[in-house]
Amino acid sequence: MASAGASPAPARDAARRRLGRKMAAERAGGRGGAEESRENRENRENKESNKENERPRDGGLGDSLGLEILQIVKESQQQHGLRHGDFQRYRGYCSRRLRRLRKTLNFKMGNRHKFTGKKVTEEILSDNRYLLLILMDAERAWSYAMQLKQEANTEPRKRFHLLSRLRKAVKHAEELERLCESNRVDAKTKLEAQAYMAYLTGMLRFEHQEWKAAMEAFNKCKTIYEKLANAFTEEQAVLYNQRVEEISPNIRYCAYNIGDQSAMNELMQMRLRSGGTEGLLAEKLEALITQTRAKQAATMSEVEWRGRTVPVKIDKVRIFLLGLADNEAAIAQAENEETKERLFESLLSECRDAIQAVREELKPDQKQREHSLENDSGKVSNIQYLHSYLTYIKLSTAIRRNESMAKSLQKALLQQQRSEEDGKRTPRPQDLIRLYDIILQNLVELTQLPGLEEDKNFQKETGLKTLVYKAYRCFFIAQSYVLVKKWSEALVLYERVLKYAREVQSGAGAYMNSLKELPDVQDLITQVNAEKYSLQASAILDANDTHETESPSQVKDGKPLSERFETFCLDPSLVSKQVSLVHFPPGFQPIPCKPLFFDLALNHVAFPPLEDKVEQKAKSGLTGYIKGIFGFKS
Repeated sequence: MASAGASPAPARDAARRRLGRKMAAERAGGRGGAEESRENRENRENKESNKENERPRDGGLGDSLGLEILQIVKESQQQHGLRHGDFQRYRGYCSRRLRRLRKTLNFKMGNRHKFTGKKVTEEILSDNRYLLLILMDAERAWSYAMQLKQEANTEPRKRFHLLSRLRKAVKHAEELERLCESNRVDAKTKLEAQAYMAYLTGMLRFEHQEWKAAMEAFNKCKTIYEKLANAFTEEQAVLYNQRVEEISPNIRYCAYNIGDQSAMNELMQMRLRSGGTEGLLAEKLEALITQTRAKQAATMSEVEWRGRTVPVKIDKVRIFLLGLADNEAAIAQAENEETKERLFESLLSECRDAIQAVREELKPDQKQREHSLENDSGKVSNIQYLHSYLTYIKLSTAIRRNESMAKSLQKALLQQQRSEEDGKRTPRPQDLIRLYDIILQNLVELTQLPGLEEDKNFQKETGLKTLVYKAYRCFFIAQSYVLVKKWSEALVLYERVLKYAREVQSGAGAYMNSLKELPDVQDLITQVNAEKYSLQASAILDANDTHETESPSQVKDGKPLSERFETFCLDPSLVSKQVSLVHFPPGFQPIPCKPLFFDLALNHVAFPPLEDKVEQKAKSGLTGYIKGIFGFKS
């Protein structure tokens, strides 16, 4: 009994031991697989990061070290944020790349418990990645300075930190230049290090407003890059020439602040060629232009328009009016449509700001203005007339901008056939109609300006301009009808164009000077006559083609298939989703009506008398009702 009862216990223990060993083996295998996958993942990440940390392409000859400083800087900036002006992203990239380089070169600054500073010396300069290490230090400090420059617009205290970071960048650039003086480094890298050092030094002096020192540093940088550009092929010289173009506005700005007055005109030309300003010089150049105009505005006290002199007391309006001639000259000298469009938008923006400043002055003296209107018999106040003048400038500029866009679209229409062959989207006449609609709306607003309602010359001049633009709008509407082969409508519209053009010619005698800037209506008349002949020929050919292509077997009479079984007809709709088989719902058909019966004998029938029944019914009342309840019936 005892032996029989004790035998199951060792068996259970053995089974538990086997199960435990199996589970331990599985855990060990899973741990090994996880460790293996983790190792594979780390190796893959290391390979990806080491692609960037591979030894940069050596620009030197033989055993000398070389580093393409400007190329590395430009590529890193364009790929990591600076294409969109994101300096914070670029700074993070520089920090990560520094950490990877230190790990690859085993050039660590102590351990996690203690920092031990180490410097790159000439003795350990056996790899050009040591030079790259210092370059990334300088780029990190510079990108942080540019980030602080953006933030300093709203937080001026950050400017001190900005200058500190720039000094740090210059310090790293000096260290890079010192290491490149070694005999192990090739001549090209030495020149690039000197140019990079001069560039950062110039930016630091520029921020300190030390114009002479900044100009000397920028000139040194420009000279080195120009020599490098001349020494290599055109493909290699592109980066150097781009850096020279970036530096040139800064040099002219420094020269202007030193006292060279001719530099201002060159800066304006650079701004015109670029269609605006950007980079380090952007805000400073705009501030300089505003400051120069503000000095000139101090002597400006009034403006004359259409025979009336109006005092100008608002500084913002003075500055805008002084810069108006320069802006219009810049628009006239613009080299391409994109630059012209950008300058138009800039002028309209400044005009809107000036109008807003006048509106703020109009609000406080609303009652005074109404009183002056009553006393002066409808003559508007000076401030209201100035508002009308600025609004006239804004509307006239908008009309010129839309007219410029219309001219570019017309040129594209002339090249329509070639564009179709290229597979690009071609402009259509409908695109021009919208532009001329906006122009006509602006002209209507011009006629409604306060103070100009009684000016007959102005109203007549605006009316002639309206006729010119109506003629062009009508012409392009006709062109759109020609495209869809609506010959009659197009011909009527061409006649309307000729009517508008003749009205302009008959009434433009004394207003020829004001209509010089408008499109020539004589050219339009010549073009319309040619289009009319072309339209008539196309209409005749289209009619002949229609008669030739129509045949009894192809004419569709609109009958469904059930009604033309005996006639052969090519009807493509039979294989479409809208096939016409029968009329549905069926139409109404006449049928015989149901006969009507009239009782003619009713008038000759004598009915039996009913008086006895009526009297008996009248006698029955409440008593009869009670008798009926209790069963007493008569």
